[in-house]
Amino acid sequence: MLHQAGRGGEGAWVTGGSRAPSVNAPAGAPPPQRSCLRPLVGLATVVVAAAVTAVALFQFRGGFTDTVPVTVISGRAGLMMNPGAKVKLHGAEIGTVASIEDTPNGQAAIRLALDPARLRLIPANVLVDIVATTAFGAKFVQLIPPQDPSPQRLRAGQVLDAGRVTVEINTVFAELTSVLDKIDPAKLNETLGAMATALNGRGGRLGQLFSDLNAFLAKLEPSLANLSHDLQATADVSLAYADAAPDLVKTVANTNQISQSIVDEQRNLDAFLISAIGLADVGSDVVGANRQALTDVMRLLVPTTDLTNAYHAALTCALRGMVPLAKQPPTPVPGLEVLGGIALGAERYRYPKNLPKVAARGGPQCEHELPLAFNTFPPFDVADVGANPWQYNTQGILVNSDLLKQILFGPIDGPPRNTAQIGQPG
Repeated sequence: MLHQAGRGGEGAWVTGGSRAPSVNAPAGAPPPQRSCLRPLVGLATVVVAAAVTAVALFQFRGGFTDTVPVTVISGRAGLMMNPGAKVKLHGAEIGTVASIEDTPNGQAAIRLALDPARLRLIPANVLVDIVATTAFGAKFVQLIPPQDPSPQRLRAGQVLDAGRVTVEINTVFAELTSVLDKIDPAKLNETLGAMATALNGRGGRLGQLFSDLNAFLAKLEPSLANLSHDLQATADVSLAYADAAPDLVKTVANTNQISQSIVDEQRNLDAFLISAIGLADVGSDVVGANRQALTDVMRLLVPTTDLTNAYHAALTCALRGMVPLAKQPPTPVPGLEVLGGIALGAERYRYPKNLPKVAARGGPQCEHELPLAFNTFPPFDVADVGANPWQYNTQGILVNSDLLKQILFGPIDGPPRNTAQIGQPG
């Protein structure tokens, strides 16, 4: 703004952004002071806005949230894996990727910042995959609980190994490009034309093929668990075959030796086969002429074989008891060695109760191993054979009180006595 000031028609032009002093102001008065409040308020407003923006960004990046560090070691982090990527468990976000570093051995160390409240939900042996939402989407870290979770929980500073990393789309394109470079367009066109000609008019059969395949897969699906178990057991079976490989190779070598022996002895083998054929012819004549007699013999042997089968346990026990006798050394002096002793008498046989029975019942008895140990006696097996020397439970030699009375007092009338009586009179 231009102001003109002067005295007596003379004047000068004054340029300035503020109002010039009034021409009516008294001479010698001080100029007015400028205020600093408005610049300070503006500066404070800018500072507060910048501080609010910084705090919002810091809070958005989780600066005020307590986190627990966990490290994931992977062969590669892959493209589109950046700090701030999400860490998910069952589809829920439980943390973020803090940083990505290279290790000396060429692997990638992915530093995770997890929510401390979520650690109690994560087992220590959790599996880690680096996956992407889409083919071109950003990657994130996915935690997968194993089938047999560990009772220990994930702890701060623990190192996990990544199981797999999603294949990059550029890798797919590179592989596809390398495949397309090897394909001749003319041959591809010829191949597609041949396929079209082969499939022309066969849509119904092709549909039936897919329908049958679907039914076959539906029947196969219940056995997938067993198939998976068999595939897992294949490793152990392969290891077992690997351990037995030397023996198998030796068996094959022995088979070669046997084959060579057969070749060397082929003349003798031919003679043996011819003799066997002659023997078979003679045997056929003998068996054919006597088949009725052999049939009758077999029929007559049925009761004997049935009885032998019923007593096979006792017969086996007896034969087993003869084995030690057959193996023991001979006696120093030729002859028969007999050990005898005196035992208390048992109840005498009585007529007609103790007569032997024909076709008695009792079954095979072999409750003790043979031979018996020295100075031992087998228990008496009570069976329906017509005699039981222990039926009266006698105690051995008993005092004949009647004979003592006759000696002291003379003959006494009574039942007739047997001088060889042992035990109770009868």
